Amino acid sequence: MTLAWRLVPRALCLETSSSRILKMCPSLSRASWTSRTKLSLHTKPKMPPCDFTPERYQSLAYDRVLEIHKQHLSPVGTAYFQKPLLLHQGHMEWLFDSEGNRYLDFFSGIVTVSVGHCHPKVNAVAQKQLGRLWHTSSVFFHPPIHEYAEKLSELLPEPLKVIFLTNSGSEANDLAMLMARAHSKKTDIISFRGAYHGCSPYTLGLTNVGPFKMELPSGMGCQSTMCPDVFRGPWGGSHCRDSLVQTIRKCSCAPDCCQAKDQYIEQFKDTLDTSVAKSIAGFFAEPIQGVNGVIQYPKGFLKKAFELVRERGGVCIADEVQTGFGRLGSHFWGFQTHDVLPDIVTMAKGIGNGFPMAAVVTSPEIAKSLAKCLSHFNTFGGNPMACAIGSAVLEVIKEENLQGNSQEVGTYTLLKFAKLRDEFEIVGDVRGKGLMIGIEMVQDKMSRRPLPREEVNQIHEDCKNMGLLVGRGGNFSQTFRIAPSMCITKPDVDFAVEVFHSALTQHVERRAK
Repeated sequence: MTLAWRLVPRALCLETSSSRILKMCPSLSRASWTSRTKLSLHTKPKMPPCDFTPERYQSLAYDRVLEIHKQHLSPVGTAYFQKPLLLHQGHMEWLFDSEGNRYLDFFSGIVTVSVGHCHPKVNAVAQKQLGRLWHTSSVFFHPPIHEYAEKLSELLPEPLKVIFLTNSGSEANDLAMLMARAHSKKTDIISFRGAYHGCSPYTLGLTNVGPFKMELPSGMGCQSTMCPDVFRGPWGGSHCRDSLVQTIRKCSCAPDCCQAKDQYIEQFKDTLDTSVAKSIAGFFAEPIQGVNGVIQYPKGFLKKAFELVRERGGVCIADEVQTGFGRLGSHFWGFQTHDVLPDIVTMAKGIGNGFPMAAVVTSPEIAKSLAKCLSHFNTFGGNPMACAIGSAVLEVIKEENLQGNSQEVGTYTLLKFAKLRDEFEIVGDVRGKGLMIGIEMVQDKMSRRPLPREEVNQIHEDCKNMGLLVGRGGNFSQTFRIAPSMCITKPDVDFAVEVFHSALTQHVERRAK
């Protein structure tokens, strides 16, 4: 079936499988993209074609932007690159800056733009709702919230059928913490070292990535436990994680019996025995850690950890803010890849394709426990705009088989990047599932010491200069995070891998000098 928006003249032909066909257009980059037989420092990989032409930038001058930012916006330095990009427009997997340069976005707004920048169907739904009703708050009913609740609940197993809508992942995890404590009547909550569950005063207690820890009190009643990281942790090796690519570190585990899992579980038990009360409120886990650099746990770990938490009276919370909505390919939700059923699921980012939206989904029993102790209210949660957009995102994921594309193209991506680990000594690990991939940079494979930040920064800059945008993660910012919109194609991947190969080659040559 031909979707109506594909007939719009400026629209991109969006067959989301790897065979998607694009029309050729002149490159928007000022640089000369040359085809190559062998990459050198003087050639750039050829960027895939795109038939979308951005509007001409006519807003603030770059220097004025820098001035305003310095005077009026947060002094926390979050922007990438020595000269931060001033982005102007986006279309599907592409971004355009104020100078007309085109970039392949392989980080999707920090794992947020799930179906593509300004996806035509999502745009059309948003514009229609914008002309009908923006906001009422939950003291009145409106159809979009009920339509969305029905669609979302169909995608979750019993008894996860009660939905609380919020505006961000931090808000969702705040609420999930409150639910866990209201239901259990206990306080202590456990999360992994390396976890990121938000940056609000409450969720900072759950977040255990160095730059997000404060000297001031925050998030009381939270306790960290060892992250079962089979690459950088004390145990784990070549049979341990749910990925087509394993660590190069050898282990004595049989393919169906992970000894590393058992050793990390002993550490988890030690936390339960020594660092929290006899009864606890709950345990938070990302199915794959995002901010910490796409960390995967040993197979079977979460299942056993959930059992131990429930023995202590706690509830188990799956933070699907980055892993949900089909990104991992094999399953719609990350928790399904671990063969577990959480008591509470939180979600955000990809839920609205960049529109502020989040949700907490739980059982009727836990929802009633919250209602008994709090008249919960959220002014903007579940507003008509968010719910209309959320429904459109779910429809696009289904209509364009984006979960299937994540599986097919994600597998292709992972295996292509894994070849770089075999070629370059500074690529310590390549890991991930679907379209959530981490490339960890090291000084050498034997020591696994993180590659110095300034060297990783230069590789990052080189990728950007060749038209590829990727993310960063890890406690030392040593891991490149690959998490593009789920509409990407194999030609996009080929370009990204060529760029990364070129950037690594340049780095090796700089080192040699």
